[in-house]
Amino acid sequence: MLDVKMIERGLKKTGKSKGGLAAAMGVRPGAVSEIFSGIRLIKASEVEPIMEYLRLNWVPVMGRVGAGAMIEPEYEQVPPEGLGEVELPFPVDDETIAFEVTGDSMLPKYENGDVIVVYKDQRHPVSSFYGEEAVVRLKSGERYLKTIEKGKSPTLVNLVSFNAKAINGVKPEWIGEIFVTLPRGQIQRMRAKAAKRTKKGGR
Repeated sequence: MLDVKMIERGLKKTGKSKGGLAAAMGVRPGAVSEIFSGIRLIKASEVEPIMEYLRLNWVPVMGRVGAGAMIEPEYEQVPPEGLGEVELPFPVDDETIAFEVTGDSMLPKYENGDVIVVYKDQRHPVSSFYGEEAVVRLKSGERYLKTIEKGKSPTLVNLVSFNAKAINGVKPEWIGEIFVTLPRGQIQRMRAKAAKRTKKGGR
């Protein structure tokens, strides 16, 4: 849900002004200050222009995640800003990052080219993910999209796929809890829409 903190973050991150935001919203300059002070509420019709102007619905793509084999580049090789960005149909906090699915071992639920948005920091213990799908990074550097199952000890897990052999007895370094999944077709449509907006804005 769009709130004042997200707008403040967007202004700071983009270096844009309240006046520019007001123009994008189609309101008088003082209206933005009124929103910040709590005098005025954000109208439903203003959410999309705010998101677009401040890029509040864009998430950095931090690489690819394997629904099968090991994926490059390694986590440490990815620049802080990511390898690109993906647009979501709603605003998100800075605490999320995205990965593109590569491979077919998680078909039919996840297809090659889908984008998985996860929380940047692991917020729960490993045991809370048993039976759930998540993005997992191992101590050895590989990243996978798998179902996590309990291993032979509290520190070990088994990574299970729909269409591939399980990876048993591995120690996860990080587990990315899935926030939302975007199908490949939806990503393509949103990218086409964004390109159209950019072309229109450049005229």
